[in-house]
Amino acid sequence: MFPSLSALLASAGASPFLQALAIIIGTFILEDAATIMTAMEVQTGQVSIQLALVALYIGIVVGDLGLYGLGRLAALWPPMRRWIAVPHADGKQKGDDSQGWFGRNVFRIVFISRFIPGARLPLYTACGFFRASIGRFAVAAVMATLIWTSLLFAVSLRVGQFLIDHLGEWKWLGMAGFILTIILVGRIVATVRSPSL
Repeated sequence: MFPSLSALLASAGASPFLQALAIIIGTFILEDAATIMTAMEVQTGQVSIQLALVALYIGIVVGDLGLYGLGRLAALWPPMRRWIAVPHADGKQKGDDSQGWFGRNVFRIVFISRFIPGARLPLYTACGFFRASIGRFAVAAVMATLIWTSLLFAVSLRVGQFLIDHLGEWKWLGMAGFILTIILVGRIVATVRSPSL
């Protein structure tokens, strides 16, 4: 991921379209790493800050909507619907409870999972599967992306400048350590957080 995004951006040259495309593809692979690497490329002057942020926002929101869409598609598959729709003793379906819960908590789910690495895939697809409002989901995804990505990007710009100033050619090793730290902190937060949202 590290050299490949950098290589893609370098091969894109001065073409804003190709640079944006490379960043968007990077967000589909690993969002946080793509954000950090893009900030480093902004620091080195390879990419403009405006193009970087717009491409990151677009890529991440499109990826989030894609996960929601995968959940909706899974709900159309009869074996999956039968697996989820298990009757309770009171005659209600298990899926009915989940659908109501996801519908009521879509903003909370999106915001909490945005800040916990690894939580987006299961929770965003579950939002789609249980038919949480696509409009509310999209608004929450955009708002959470603007907050998280902007914060991570701003921190990465500062860290990137420090690494360029102090590590020179070894800056990529420092950036890999920074990415690993972000992932590990997210994992620690996820394990400390109680299971119920």
